[in-house]
Amino acid sequence: MKKQYTSAFKAKLVLELLKENKSLSPLAAEHKVHPNQLRQWRDAALKELPTLFERKSHTADLMAAHEHQVEELDAEIGRRTTDVAWLKKNLASTLPRVDRVALVERADVALPLVVQAELLSLRRASLYYKAAPPAAVEVQLKQRIDELYTRQPFYGSRRSTACLQREGLVVNRKAVQRHMREMGAPVSVRGQTSRGAISYTTRTPTCCAACA
Repeated sequence: MKKQYTSAFKAKLVLELLKENKSLSPLAAEHKVHPNQLRQWRDAALKELPTLFERKSHTADLMAAHEHQVEELDAEIGRRTTDVAWLKKNLASTLPRVDRVALVERADVALPLVVQAELLSLRRASLYYKAAPPAAVEVQLKQRIDELYTRQPFYGSRRSTACLQREGLVVNRKAVQRHMREMGAPVSVRGQTSRGAISYTTRTPTCCAACA
């Protein structure tokens, strides 16, 4: 089997040979190496010696290029940070919240929702909130209010409430006013100063055809 020598062993013998303290043959005999083998190691080392400095110079060039690239990236990050801060400030001051929410792309995997909320100056929790659907009773009540308003558009919240209560619906005037506002129906509320003299006679509203 051919004997294997480590790189450190080869370098040690070549270094001793280059010092010229011992000639090739005695040095080879001392370490039990064939002279031709030692000569090949020496020639290979001398041949590769110039490339050692070339590799060092190449490594220095690579390091310099890397440092320059890092400096450019740091400068770009600084510019992007300034751009993002300017964009956030202007979006928050010029666009209403509804428009900013409309800009959110929930299916965008590359830009997480938390990042979009930060850029658009929105609360992240508000983006996850989903309004509960209205109750069936509320939907039925709004449909009836719409029917009353369609037949008698001059009815205000007071007369509409009276009609709904006559039909057996449990509802107060404030709830009717709120539903009418949500539906876009005009709601007129008289102020305290516009009220006339107090009347001590109580009159029950007459139910009209719209209540039927």
